[in-house]
Amino acid sequence: MTVSAGQRSPSGYPVDFEVDGPFSQGRLTVFFRFFMIIPHVIALYFLGMLSGVVTLIAWFAIVITGSYPAGMLKFSTDMLHWTARVTAYIYLVTGKYPPFAMGEDAGYPARLLVQPQTTGRNRMTTLLRVFMLIPHIFVLYLFLILASVVHFIAFWVALFTGSVPVGMHNFLVGVLRYNMRYSAYALLLVDDFPPFGTT
Repeated sequence: MTVSAGQRSPSGYPVDFEVDGPFSQGRLTVFFRFFMIIPHVIALYFLGMLSGVVTLIAWFAIVITGSYPAGMLKFSTDMLHWTARVTAYIYLVTGKYPPFAMGEDAGYPARLLVQPQTTGRNRMTTLLRVFMLIPHIFVLYLFLILASVVHFIAFWVALFTGSVPVGMHNFLVGVLRYNMRYSAYALLLVDDFPPFGTT
């Protein structure tokens, strides 16, 4: 969901990620998950390319005017909502197939909470954004390696038991939360520097 102006997500950071569960999952859908998600991956690939162009234009707009054009901001935010749902499904933190839709979906068990900033943007941190991302790139990379190992184990556990253990589920949700915060910052949706970690 989009957090209304003046509000923060429960964590205090303007971007958060929450997932219901863990709940049981169909073993058959776990087995075929990577095939089932292909249409989403293709759609998001092309949307991601368009979002890259939008972010580049927005970078110039923010540096020059201090504002992110509202329509462009909505597009990038809506795309990140879709990406969050698909990523949650891939990483087995939910067994509900994601809808082919941009924007919010309060009924889906994995939800991105975001308060995008349109006006009053920090021109200096936007100008230097690519450099400010560097520390997170290294830390997030290490988390994603570990998440890949946990995901591999969770896949086999879910395949035989129909569920992902709570500890693995919570860790994967945490890594995805970190990834969504990084992505929102990289897409210039917010100016607040993301916290390091998964909470």
